[in-house]
Amino acid sequence: MSEQRVEVESSGETVGEARWSALHELERRFPSLDRSLVEFIVLSEGQRGLLGVGYEPARVLASVTVDDDAAAAPARPARPARDESPAAASVRDLLERLLDALAIDGDVDLVERDGTVTATVHGTELGLLIGKHGQTIDAVQYLANAMQHRRQEQPLEVIVDAEGYRKRRERTLHEVAIRAAAEATRTGQPVELEPMTSVERKIVHTKVQSLGGLATASEGSEPNRYVVVRPADDDAV
Repeated sequence: MSEQRVEVESSGETVGEARWSALHELERRFPSLDRSLVEFIVLSEGQRGLLGVGYEPARVLASVTVDDDAAAAPARPARPARDESPAAASVRDLLERLLDALAIDGDVDLVERDGTVTATVHGTELGLLIGKHGQTIDAVQYLANAMQHRRQEQPLEVIVDAEGYRKRRERTLHEVAIRAAAEATRTGQPVELEPMTSVERKIVHTKVQSLGGLATASEGSEPNRYVVVRPADDDAV
């Protein structure tokens, strides 16, 4: 059995991203790749620049020895190109890389409308993506929104869904809104909720206002904007 040395050069905003990209490419070409055998050489740590001036990406060289059978194995089929905005495409790329890293067999569908992109993951076993009490999928959604506001000139609001989780989340938000309303009514004091996306905040606003006698407002800065519930006669804004 003969072997060959394979090298892949990749770049990214950070050395970590460049390593990830190189590893992802090697795994695409060699699905049975043992990650622990991959060696990395940092060619450049990159420069962040100031206001985009002088920016240089980090670059790494990844190399691994594979046998000819592995080299001849068919690569994973390339995902078809789609007519998506750059901002939406970046969401797809993030999720597909995450699914590959978690070894989850799933497909990503995107719906872009009115400044919001809903990314729905379809698959048979998505519990790992959703996580306990939705902590993982909420963290992924938070990361996707943070990346949009950091990197995109016209950021999209990102909603990440899987196995109907967001519908269940809507029911939970209704319960949160009802409890916050009861607390604000009982104490006469404002009640601050956890950071949410604009879509989730709208659900809370609508539910609280339907109860009557209460007011809501969104405060803070994206992606940490949150809802405050207060009695309607509370002058604090």
